[in-house]
Amino acid sequence: MSISMYQASAPVFDRSLGNLTAILTKAAAWAEGRKINPAVLLAARLAPDMFPLTRQIQIACDFAKGTCARLAAVEPPRFEDNEASFDDFQARIASTRRFVATLTPAQIDGSETRQINVKAGQRELSFKGLAYLTGYALPNFYFHYTTAYAILRHNGLELSKPDFIGLV
Repeated sequence: MSISMYQASAPVFDRSLGNLTAILTKAAAWAEGRKINPAVLLAARLAPDMFPLTRQIQIACDFAKGTCARLAAVEPPRFEDNEASFDDFQARIASTRRFVATLTPAQIDGSETRQINVKAGQRELSFKGLAYLTGYALPNFYFHYTTAYAILRHNGLELSKPDFIGLV
């Protein structure tokens, strides 16, 4: 039995983004209950040279929509990166999930050998679809998703593995 490129991408991103939605819902309620300014959490980072929570969420969304769009050979929607509240991030995640849901298995399946070119900083990277998904896009998505989780956990939000993998 084989797994399709669609099944290895769109539903995987959607599930994790759904988990991130639940985590951010917990974070907003937790901050409100403790009278913590949400902006403090959104600006939090694990280390001085790492992006803050805001950027981690933005990049996770960008990888989800960008990866699926590239595999489907369509243009991803552009977001302005101007979110300033938990509600703004919930809207961004919802928009990302809605876009990913518009893509069909027929658009993504068969993209294993599709040429994928991405700009990463000043570098231009080139992959075949399967290598792009498994060796670049998914690891990057999970890095930023995990870092968002870790920033909130580090700041005291009570989260556990079931929150991360969606078993709560």
